[in-house]
Order: sequence, then C-alpha cells, then structure tokens
Amino acid sequence: MALRRWIGACLGCLLSLGICLTPAFGAEELSAPRELVEKARITFESMHADPNFSWIKENWDEVQAVFILPQFLKGAFILGGAGGNGVLCARDAKTGTWSAPAFFTLGSASIGLQIGGSVSEVVLMVMSRKGVTAFYSSSFKLGAELSLAAGPVGGSLQGATPQNLSADIIAYSRAKGAFAGISLEGGIIKTRDSMNKDYYNQAVHAYEILAEQSVSNTHAEKLLKSLAAAGQD
Repeated sequence: MALRRWIGACLGCLLSLGICLTPAFGAEELSAPRELVEKARITFESMHADPNFSWIKENWDEVQAVFILPQFLKGAFILGGAGGNGVLCARDAKTGTWSAPAFFTLGSASIGLQIGGSVSEVVLMVMSRKGVTAFYSSSFKLGAELSLAAGPVGGSLQGATPQNLSADIIAYSRAKGAFAGISLEGGIIKTRDSMNKDYYNQAVHAYEILAEQSVSNTHAEKLLKSLAAAGQD
C-alpha cells in the first residue's frame, strides 16, 4: 500500500507540472505520417552512410526488415519513460522488394529517482522471420518475445559477438550525431492503426502492408529507393 501511495504521489506531481507521460509520449501529435516517413528516410540515409555504423552497410543483404524511429524521446522526472513513432518496411523474401511503410510506436516506462532527458535516432534491423512476423501482431515486447542486441560500432566493430549477430533484432541509436547506447529491453512495440489509415486513406492491417504489399503511397518512393540502393553500394 505504501508503494502504491508513493507511485500515486509521483503521478500527481507529474500531472501538477503539466507533464503527460505515455509509452510513446503522445507522439501522434509530434508528426503527421508523411512527415514521419520523410524524417525516417533522412535518418536511415545518414546512419547508413556513417562509418561508425558500417556493419549496417556490410550486412544489409541479410536484413529482412528495418524499423526507423527519427525521434526517440527519453525523459525522466521521478518516473522515467521513453518512446517515439517510427516506420517499418519489410523485404519480400522471394523478390527482394521493399514493402510500403507501416507505422508503429515504441514505448517504455520505468520508476526511479532520476531526472534528465534526451532525443535519439534509432534504427532496428530485423534479422529473422520471427522478428518480421512479430510486427504482424498488434503489440509485442522487445527482449521477451524477440532477442535484441546492440549493433557493433566503430571501425573495430566492437560488440560483434556470435550472440548479438544472431539476435532477432539488432539495434543502433545515435544522439547529436554520435553513437548513443540506449536500452530498449522491455520496450513495447504497437501498431499505429490511425497513422496507417491516414497515410493509405483506408483502414489497413500491418500484415496487408508488410506481407501482402497490397497498398502503396507514391509519397514513400524516396524511402523505398534509399532502402533498395543501400545494398548496391
């Protein structure tokens, strides 16, 4: 009971300060779907070209899907949390073509005496079919249902072990132009049905976008071209 009262008091403090903390920080207000797709393209092209993340380029042919979050917000004031919206494109196993983007949110929350905040770019490379099919569901947890590992960085590719190279998802993050190690274990990924509907002008399931590739939007052509070209240089 004491712990419950303490948590309630903490939440009251946040609300009194006008802070609204949800798993994705209400990220739907931060950017429209079209803007998010364009930011995702810029983030991917920049990280793909960064020599510190050369592992992405060298292993791109093995990537089965990529989840790009242009802004992953992490903040803390007694209650800590992190989250952001992103887009995921999946590669067709037979043709190698990339699907149109599907919209998801990644969020987490924790309790602790902490203060501070940061904004990072995050790219999750999905390396297994198990990882891809997880995105067909309405939500799932990183590290519990799927194995997650930090990607190797730098010219020496520090962290390149058999364990993380065989993970379902390999994660990279960058803040202010430099590598930023962040923990995504326990993070919840959920579909953003409202953003999918807005972008494709119809109610559409993630499976239809990623596996069936039954919808498209010409606005996403630049992003898809960047993904296709990533394995050619």
